Amino acid sequence: MASLRPRPKPGRQALIGELRSVHSNDRPQFENASHPVRFLFRYMRRHPVGHSLVFMAVLSAVGCAIASQYAVKHLVDVLAAGPKGPVWTAFGLLAVLVAVDNFMWRIGGWIASHSFVAVTGDLRRDLFQHLTGHGPAYFADRPPGTLAGRITATSNAVYTVESSFAWSVLPPCIAVLGSIVVLATISPLMASVLVVIAAVLMLLLVRLAAAGRPLHHAYAADAAAVDGELVDVINNMSIVRAFGATFRERERFSSRVQQEMEARRRSLRYLEKLRIFHAVTTAMLTAGLLAWAILLWSVGRASTGDVVLVSTMGFTILHGTRDLAVALVDSTQHVARVGEALSTLLVPHELTDAEGAEHLPQPKGAVEFRNVRFAYPGAGSLLHEFSVRIAPGERVGLVGRSGAGKSTVLALLQRTRSVQSGQILIDGRNIADLTQQSLSEAISVVPQEVMLFQRSVLENIRYGKPDAADEEVYSAAAAAGCNFIEALPQGYDTMVGDRGIKLSGGQRQRLAIARAFLRNSPILLLDEATSALDSESERAVQEALARLMVGRTVIAVAHRLSTLRDFDRILVMQNGRILQDAPPHVLESTPGPYRELLRRQAIHLVEHAEAA
Repeated sequence: MASLRPRPKPGRQALIGELRSVHSNDRPQFENASHPVRFLFRYMRRHPVGHSLVFMAVLSAVGCAIASQYAVKHLVDVLAAGPKGPVWTAFGLLAVLVAVDNFMWRIGGWIASHSFVAVTGDLRRDLFQHLTGHGPAYFADRPPGTLAGRITATSNAVYTVESSFAWSVLPPCIAVLGSIVVLATISPLMASVLVVIAAVLMLLLVRLAAAGRPLHHAYAADAAAVDGELVDVINNMSIVRAFGATFRERERFSSRVQQEMEARRRSLRYLEKLRIFHAVTTAMLTAGLLAWAILLWSVGRASTGDVVLVSTMGFTILHGTRDLAVALVDSTQHVARVGEALSTLLVPHELTDAEGAEHLPQPKGAVEFRNVRFAYPGAGSLLHEFSVRIAPGERVGLVGRSGAGKSTVLALLQRTRSVQSGQILIDGRNIADLTQQSLSEAISVVPQEVMLFQRSVLENIRYGKPDAADEEVYSAAAAAGCNFIEALPQGYDTMVGDRGIKLSGGQRQRLAIARAFLRNSPILLLDEATSALDSESERAVQEALARLMVGRTVIAVAHRLSTLRDFDRILVMQNGRILQDAPPHVLESTPGPYRELLRRQAIHLVEHAEAA
């Protein structure tokens, strides 16, 4: 086995220490989540120097572009005056302005490659941090593929909006304003008329763009649904093939894509109508502007260079307002997608630490449910005045028919659900007053369906204690009976596949037990830990569980009553209440629900043996 042990990675302990120094309640605040643009500016303010430099670079570049057009006017006037004028000086000025114009764009792009990307990184980290703070109910109602897709889509949309603002919105704004200022030197009246027309045109475009927002939101929602559908089918491909549903899923996905395409077409067509309206309007305005300049030239109130300048400024205004309109309406789609994603991701957390929540120091493992009542949303009450005390080191089994509330008891103890009334205490302290981090450290869980990360065997075991040394991991694996690791292709470095698909059910269960050994929590929860295993795997897992339970408070939900034979107590539950509470040997000799469960299970085993 030693030859298969991976070498320790340098710096891992330091990294774990740094991560653990972050308080579990230090979550990002999303006060502007309902306003996507303000939400974006909040992240831009985290990198003020970079964004300011990009702004200054764009401002300088556009200023040079406008000044170069004035330099063209100056060059034309010098040429018109004859060959003795300062032609080469005028030419040099124009050449320098053109060079600086291009150079400043490159500086802005270089700085933006750092600052804009940093914004997307901050955003994804904060969204993931917020997402992981949600309870199981949130994830039960939302496909994981859709949530993952929304984080990525939000990041991409934010980058697009920010880039569009820097390269497509800000430059034409500056260019139009600068052109109007330059035109004011020729004709203040002409400049004033342009200001009024440009203001009216922009206000109209903004109003029209806002009117199309429902179309853009509909497209964003359909796009997210397609992403979620795709991931959902891929994650369940084995079921699709087992039921011969490949063609059916193709048809379903095709229908989803068709719906998304129609929504996108409606959104794009609306944007195109705005562009057509803007193109016709600005073309007419530019023609009128140029005719006005020619009239001024014809009466001697403008030079040839002035006519050239008005012409170039007119085209600058035409292209600037056109580019601005296109950028604004395009950005509307991306802003809508950001808003739709944020409305889904940034739902307030249901379960948060109470104000002044305390850490649970060195828990001993005493557990008490005191008059607990709980009901799932939209359903009747499941637990009714549920009360039970479990001493440290005591092993208690929960049995009963499906829906009796057994798994709910485990969920409430872990505080993945909140009680409607009553209290749950560990060592006499209400878990509602404890930090969620310290509560989770006091409890280890071995579930029925073990979920593993698509990482190595070593990383999956170490998940129970991130700062554990390699030798601790090997000891935990040995205690859990994970001798199969030696036969894996790369030993502890073997990747287990998506959700542990490369391992058998028994192997996954023993890795979960090794993880619990490593965590070494005083309270152990077992939720049908052996119900889905074959006889041989069950024996191996039962032996590992027996070693794991020593010295710990154990609460086990079990379908096979034989697995609870050596427990201290068994609670028989029905409709959220405890009907019986006694040691197994007492319940076996006492008429009641437990003996009935034993009788039915014995009949089932006999029938199964006869059928075999």
